[in-house]
Amino acid sequence: MRIGVLTGGGDCPGLNAVIRGVVRKGVTVYGHEFVGFRDGWKGPLEGLTMPLGIPQVRGILPRGGTILGSSRTNLFKIENGVERVKENLANLGVDALIAIGGEDTLGVATKLADLGVNVVGVPKTIDNDLNGTDYTFGFDTAVNIAMEAIDRLHTTAESHHRTLIVEVMGRHAGWIALHAGLAGGANVILLPEREFDVDQVAAYVEKRFQHEYAPIVVVAEGAQPLAGQMVLQNQELDSFGHVRLGGIGQWLAEQLEAKTGKEARTVVLGHIQRGGTPTAFDRVLSTRFGLSAIDAVNEGDFGKMVALRGTDIVRIPLIEGTGELKTVPLERYTEAEVFFGS
Repeated sequence: MRIGVLTGGGDCPGLNAVIRGVVRKGVTVYGHEFVGFRDGWKGPLEGLTMPLGIPQVRGILPRGGTILGSSRTNLFKIENGVERVKENLANLGVDALIAIGGEDTLGVATKLADLGVNVVGVPKTIDNDLNGTDYTFGFDTAVNIAMEAIDRLHTTAESHHRTLIVEVMGRHAGWIALHAGLAGGANVILLPEREFDVDQVAAYVEKRFQHEYAPIVVVAEGAQPLAGQMVLQNQELDSFGHVRLGGIGQWLAEQLEAKTGKEARTVVLGHIQRGGTPTAFDRVLSTRFGLSAIDAVNEGDFGKMVALRGTDIVRIPLIEGTGELKTVPLERYTEAEVFFGS
């Protein structure tokens, strides 16, 4: 069997570990042949390929990013996109695809599966917002990077008696903000799932200063104030219709400085969260996902996504992972509120 592999959407620590797991088992155990598609769905759309065998995957386990490249190409927004993909797969002799990606990449995979393309999905997103799986790889790495940043910011905030706002990724789901904020001892955590009252945030900040400690506020990029709009860098949309977020941290710093009279600064972690080497947890999870994905292809179990349930890797229909986002439930946020302002 000749199998295509692609990685789509934002790069993420652990992508290379998935590719390695797929190829190593696919070649040595099943005797399959692989072709790497470059730059996400742009690869099968335009016939952009690269060799993908055991020599190409040696040494990539600890590497961040993806050796295949990535993009946010949406086949269904391109004229004759699906037909071009099917034609290219046929011309290249590709029998099946393994698509590694998040909501958008796997959303395309779900539609292609419904149209008869043999696809298996592997969930990837640092936001941990795909349904059907307890965790996605990349999330643990992103949380650890954010936590380390918060650890370092505590001392500089206290030295200068200022508020520090840490803006982390999270468009619609605040999992990174919640976990990094709890692990880093943040004094306020703001999530997209729950609009915040800036006056209440200011009260938490002032209470922290009364204890003679400087406050750390962690805010997800998609968090919104009460009765407000998302703070945007601009109104441009990507091919999947998403706005480009950013700016909530700076807006919040200005508000808190005006309301408390204390200096406030913003640190935007941005792409630092998804760059660099994956943690041990993400390396193991990615590898197990890759091994399970090639098993599914070998068995002809298409239209499925591999997922983590407890400590087991299972397969679920692609639509279960992409049909609805997994957001932070209210009870998880309530747990964290115990520490606000203290």
